[in-house]
Amino acid sequence: MHIPPLDPAEVPDPVAVITGGWSRERDRALLSGSTVVGTLADMGVKTRCVDLADVRQDLLEGLEGVTTAVLAIAGRGAEDGRLQGLLETLGVHYTGSGVLASAIGMNKIHAKTLVTGAGVRVPSGTRIDPSANTEDEVVRISRLLGLPVIVKPVDEGGSIGVRVAITVEALAAAVSDVDTGGELMAEVFHPGCSVSVGVLGGPLGALHVLPPLEAETPNGVYSYAAKRGASACDYYCPARVSPETLQSLRRQAAAAHRALYCHSYSRSDFIVTEVGEAIWLEINTLPGLSRTGNLARMALADGITYEQLLAHILRGAHTNRRAHA
Repeated sequence: MHIPPLDPAEVPDPVAVITGGWSRERDRALLSGSTVVGTLADMGVKTRCVDLADVRQDLLEGLEGVTTAVLAIAGRGAEDGRLQGLLETLGVHYTGSGVLASAIGMNKIHAKTLVTGAGVRVPSGTRIDPSANTEDEVVRISRLLGLPVIVKPVDEGGSIGVRVAITVEALAAAVSDVDTGGELMAEVFHPGCSVSVGVLGGPLGALHVLPPLEAETPNGVYSYAAKRGASACDYYCPARVSPETLQSLRRQAAAAHRALYCHSYSRSDFIVTEVGEAIWLEINTLPGLSRTGNLARMALADGITYEQLLAHILRGAHTNRRAHA
């Protein structure tokens, strides 16, 4: 994919880099934000760092006189369409996907329903009923899906709150967990390797799929700690899978990007089973933008520098999201 160097004349006005926020992914967002601010400044772009900690004060004051915003942020309140809707109301161009794609992509149950219709393979799963008796839910889930299962929040990213329940007792503990602050879901646990696939979308709707990235962890679970470097994790790009599986990963990532009406860039996460089947888990409409993040790793393996990646993302703020929906 050819990405011309960014000419500062393309963005004569200050660009607001929106970061931080109040979600449980705040640390990841701040890392992305600081990297984006520093890199854009080195590229000759005037930037203004805005922390989404207080919408009324920090965000609205930070956006005064701004026409373009880079969304270096993730999680609830930022990746779920609410921030995108506010920016559209204010008339501010922003990077990443629009309101619809953000809202659906953040909800794993709705997202799975849509991508399945596009031929994407997803794990069997069910929403956990918070009003049901825990024992009854455990019986229902274990009969429907068997054990082990993955229990995770419906609308969180970064593997936050993900638990593997191998026994009935572990499933009961996961189902009754009230610390997630939202809906939970259960899915069949497929042993295998974790693979991410980045997709870059051009202004005319053409998609460029980046080389799939494999994350190897000691226990086979790409956890919250592994994603933040707090536990051992080795990366391989392209992923160490068969050519047929690589093709399946690329096809399904592109299909998910299109089915959810994503814009400019996205990252799909998969599990590749022991028999080489690629199973789609979720999409990230605002993947992390640090230099060592998965999207940057895949881009670099494809010959795209971090500066070129940011140029692509920034240019995407000024194209019509609805033209290719």
